[in-house]
Amino acid sequence: MKLKKQVTVCGGAIFCVAVFSLYLMLDRVQHDPARRQNGGGNFPRSQISVLQNRIEQLEQLLEENHQIISHIKDSVLELTDTGAVSPSGQLPFRSANGSWVLPFDGRPTFLSVKSQDCQFAQAHRDQTDLQMLDIYSLLKFDNVDGGVWKQGFEITYESGEWDSEPLQVFVVPHSHNDPGWVKTFDKYYTDQTQHIFNNMLVKLTEDPRRKFIWSEISYFAKWWESSDKHKQEAMRKLILGGQLEMVTGGWVMTDEANAHYFAMIDQLIEGHQWLEKNLGVIPRSGWAVDPFGHSATMPYLLKRANLTSMLIQRVHYSIKKHHAFSRSLEFMWRQAWDTESSTDIFCHMMPFYSYDVPHTCGPDPKICCQFDFKRLPGGRVNCPWKVPPRAVVDANVAERAHLLLDQYRKKSKLFRSKVLLVPLGDDFRFDKALEWDQQYLNYQKLFDYMNSHPEMHVQAQFGTLTDYFNAVYKATGVPQGSRPPDFPVLSGDFFAYADREDHYWSGYYTSRPFYKNLDRVIESHLRGAEILFSLAVAHARHSGMEGRYPTSDYTLLTEARRTVALFQHHDAITGTAKENVVVDYGNKLLRSLQGLKRVIINAAHFLVMKNKDVYRFYQTEPFLETDDRRATQDSLPQRTLIELDQSGPRYLVLFNPVEQDRLCVVTILVNSARIRVLTEDGQTLPVQLSAQWSSAIQMSAEVFQASFMARLPALGLAVFHLYDSADTPMTLRSETLLRMSDRGQTVHNVEPLSLRSQAADPLPFYISTQSLTLGFSGTTGLLESIRRKDSPQEVKVQIQFVTYGTRSSKDKSGAYLFLPDGKAKPYSQKGPPVVRVVEGPLFSEVVALYQHFQQTIRIHNVPGVDGLSLDVTTMVDIREQSNKELSMRLVTDIQSDDTFYTDLNGFQMQPRRHFLKLPLQANFYPMSCQAYIQDSQHRLTLHSAQALGVTSLESGQLEVILDRRLMQDDNRGLGQGLKDNKKTANRFRFLLERRSIGNKVVDSGPISFPSLLSHMTSAFLNHEVLALPVLPKKRGVPPLHTFAPLKTALPCDFHLLNLRSIQHQQDTNSPSSYTALILHRKALDCGLETINPGFNCTTTEGQLGVSSLFHNLDLQLLQPVSLSLMYSSPPLANDTSVSLEPMEISAFRLKLR
Repeated sequence: MKLKKQVTVCGGAIFCVAVFSLYLMLDRVQHDPARRQNGGGNFPRSQISVLQNRIEQLEQLLEENHQIISHIKDSVLELTDTGAVSPSGQLPFRSANGSWVLPFDGRPTFLSVKSQDCQFAQAHRDQTDLQMLDIYSLLKFDNVDGGVWKQGFEITYESGEWDSEPLQVFVVPHSHNDPGWVKTFDKYYTDQTQHIFNNMLVKLTEDPRRKFIWSEISYFAKWWESSDKHKQEAMRKLILGGQLEMVTGGWVMTDEANAHYFAMIDQLIEGHQWLEKNLGVIPRSGWAVDPFGHSATMPYLLKRANLTSMLIQRVHYSIKKHHAFSRSLEFMWRQAWDTESSTDIFCHMMPFYSYDVPHTCGPDPKICCQFDFKRLPGGRVNCPWKVPPRAVVDANVAERAHLLLDQYRKKSKLFRSKVLLVPLGDDFRFDKALEWDQQYLNYQKLFDYMNSHPEMHVQAQFGTLTDYFNAVYKATGVPQGSRPPDFPVLSGDFFAYADREDHYWSGYYTSRPFYKNLDRVIESHLRGAEILFSLAVAHARHSGMEGRYPTSDYTLLTEARRTVALFQHHDAITGTAKENVVVDYGNKLLRSLQGLKRVIINAAHFLVMKNKDVYRFYQTEPFLETDDRRATQDSLPQRTLIELDQSGPRYLVLFNPVEQDRLCVVTILVNSARIRVLTEDGQTLPVQLSAQWSSAIQMSAEVFQASFMARLPALGLAVFHLYDSADTPMTLRSETLLRMSDRGQTVHNVEPLSLRSQAADPLPFYISTQSLTLGFSGTTGLLESIRRKDSPQEVKVQIQFVTYGTRSSKDKSGAYLFLPDGKAKPYSQKGPPVVRVVEGPLFSEVVALYQHFQQTIRIHNVPGVDGLSLDVTTMVDIREQSNKELSMRLVTDIQSDDTFYTDLNGFQMQPRRHFLKLPLQANFYPMSCQAYIQDSQHRLTLHSAQALGVTSLESGQLEVILDRRLMQDDNRGLGQGLKDNKKTANRFRFLLERRSIGNKVVDSGPISFPSLLSHMTSAFLNHEVLALPVLPKKRGVPPLHTFAPLKTALPCDFHLLNLRSIQHQQDTNSPSSYTALILHRKALDCGLETINPGFNCTTTEGQLGVSSLFHNLDLQLLQPVSLSLMYSSPPLANDTSVSLEPMEISAFRLKLR
């Protein structure tokens, strides 16, 4: 009501001024002295022309008056129209302090978070037996020589220990096939992988006692689809007969440091759906022998996919030693946030250095290597310990069997059961028929000997991974997947990984950041395309138009799912493949991105049509353009230029991929400085016109940036009209100042934009919005401070750029390893930077242009989420550098001590501590989406749109490595350095939050959660609005309307992770009538001040009514399913509310039409 009164008074005042102006004008015309002198009506010609001028002036005043009244009318309309999706047409103005005050966004918004939804963060959790952060505090990390097991200790046993319960040994043959590394995926398949499958068919069939495990479904699907029916049937028989087991069953063995949980789930679904459709098999056990460190997210995802057990391998050697010494290598892995034990999954940690044969039979690699029969004399591979294997014959079988059994017994002493797992394999093993014979025949002789000698008290056989786990459960007397008595419970993760000495694998957290960023762009497009495609197909079915909609776009979705899944491989997103393999991944990603943009514009075309009867789809004549284009796989995107002309409007469709209404600034490129933007219902929006820069100091004369504020429906499409029209009071121009040291350089503005330049001085300067004031260094042009409008306190947040070199010794940094030459040095360049300061009503920004990077810090002058954080883009180009890593460091006065927080896969937060006892590189951790530091007053969060390595080396600091250029290999098998750097845009949001009064307690213990505002900030950053121009049509554009798919708003602690069309059972190129709805309920830290987010935000204690969720669609099935859609629960009544606990991810099979 107060707002309404203000507008009415303001409007009335403007109206009065306008009327009074008209009155004065009339009065002047009436009392003109020239007119009085010439009585009667006989005007001289000169007087008539004066009168004509006055009449023209009067007409102009009337026109301006009409415009003012029109603006008032728009404002009143905005207030009364509750369905408005955009800000009003009121004029922006500058307040007394110089900051712009924008037209209010007429829709009142409210925030209603129930106290029950805040309790999860404070809930009591029982302390787990093993908390990884505590173990880190406890260990010395001293790397003592352990003898034959160099990183461990001497293992002894008593000979009679197995008399009452014989040792059960499961030798599990495997072949680790990287879907791209030193060769491309296709080259590996052609050269090696296809031969592994073909030999497998023959060799496993020869003896039913032979077993094998396989994990990478990407390769298996390729072989299957190129094999005839006989081969397929033979392979199916081996699987169903238990000789071949599919372990994990993901499309790849995913990286766990850089991968986002959306993609981790998606690649799991892609593999599991393929297995279900083609083989009808359901994976039971997880197998992850090669990811470089292990995330706590993975056990959660496997548990929710209904796997019962899992195995991990690459864990810091000191951690392995600690777990081995306390016989804690097998444990129940529990989520740190779990208040009970519903997330527990049984996990086996391999104890030794590697997953190859020398490091899997027991503690002594010199002996174990003698039982890798591929290394028999005469072959290409030998044993580095100089004692080769010997073929097993009658004459030596006893000695060989006893030697091997000694290793088995020593290894078994590290575990709590008398069941032993012995993997047998390595990278791309078993590609030759000879190796199958060498391994299986020699081992079978050893097993036969052991099993026929009861005094050895051993039962040895080939087995699958699940055979092993089942034997453990049986031996310990518990059901599958349950916790055996006295086995410990562990929480936490296993980063950073070191395989020896101080060789920490913390470099790959940042390696090849260009592709880490591209990956996330494509993931956002994939999610958006899935949602729009599912909605478009459902609406087409609902209106009986399924035959006219291009459902064949499903093939593009499938291709993109598989490309994104492939890129989650632990040598792809990690940046640790050879250069030509990276190009191959890049080309696949670009092709998929283009396909996804097509899916999006085709779905948007159908959904925004007001009259579906006139909808026509032409493959060769798209209705919409894409928002941007990439010329090549390694080039940055170029935004689409919208060409305006006088002939009529251009139409723009904006897609909001976020599941909440969104109030934000949208920037487009246009060819004219004369632009007017209207909403669908004809309201004129304020536009900020800014320069497009062709160089550091040169404005483009052909292209302009137009920014406007839009309110967009959740997961919806909004329509805007763009006109090339004469100047309007609603088009406001940015003011640009260039701060330069070189006064000799001349700068020119491009009309109608202004441009000033001045000599840089050391005094700080500021930019402001209604929410934030930022201080910048006059010398560096970099951020110095942040002040929120509701706080008198200026918080120091200083950006510094620093560089790391690499060691001069033989071991140097490479794609995997970070081996710096000491502390970072300040970044320096010869001359001072050029600094561009742009100010305007909708956004203000500071651009600092340095030799190797360009940093843009922009703040948006809008209410809600978009206006409460700093939008930061750091364009990095270090191609001239050699053995350098560029890092951005935030230095603040937040008293964070040695604690900081990093996310795991965008799913959960993990507290970290900076340990002085560890080398610098050991204190870096992976950040997929965010990291923060905090004290009793503030929390500063660095939100990221790409995975990078992050640390806090001092109290109050947060540091992120932006790119690394390294000239040498780091001796981990790649054989190359990192020399293919690209010009890379690293995108961030900085969010400074204040703890609310009475909430001074800083998180302690193993859990921490972002605030609601922080969750939404991350969503805005990772799911950008897509601006899709409608292509001009000769026949004219048919009527379009906003598409708002949600009938009721989702609770604002819910994230719609995916709405994924499920493949048709018969026609693999088409969707079935079923859709998978995947929801994640976020956990909240409510102890930070909650600010109006700019949309209606309510929480519901985890309740959601799915039947009332979608507009104009009928829900015909609501069925809970496991995370990878393989297990189904009984369907629920369609009007049932589903319920999610905080942090939980739940999946449902829907039938919508």
